[in-house]
Amino acid sequence: MVLVDDELMSSLNWQYRRRRGPTNVLTFAMREGEFGEISPELLGDVIISLPTAQRQAEEAGISLDDMISRLLVHGILHLVGFDHEQGEDSVREMEQRGAELLGLLD
Repeated sequence: MVLVDDELMSSLNWQYRRRRGPTNVLTFAMREGEFGEISPELLGDVIISLPTAQRQAEEAGISLDDMISRLLVHGILHLVGFDHEQGEDSVREMEQRGAELLGLLD
């Protein structure tokens, strides 16, 4: 996991997703592409914007640590193949799995 500021996250978001502004979390899979077989035990990188996470934590009334845990789990789920942008069923499944994993952290 890498924590970055909104400026770097905005740059990464534009470079890799063509979306303006910061996002809370981005993932970069290590198992994809021509070198994906080099270290198959590595899932990839989870990049979290600390200022965005802080704002979201305040809005949700939770601690920054809790928000970072949520974002890390969310990112890991993306790395293992979950994608909430594939429709409502995918959203529900990803939320359910995320809640299960967060429950294991308590």
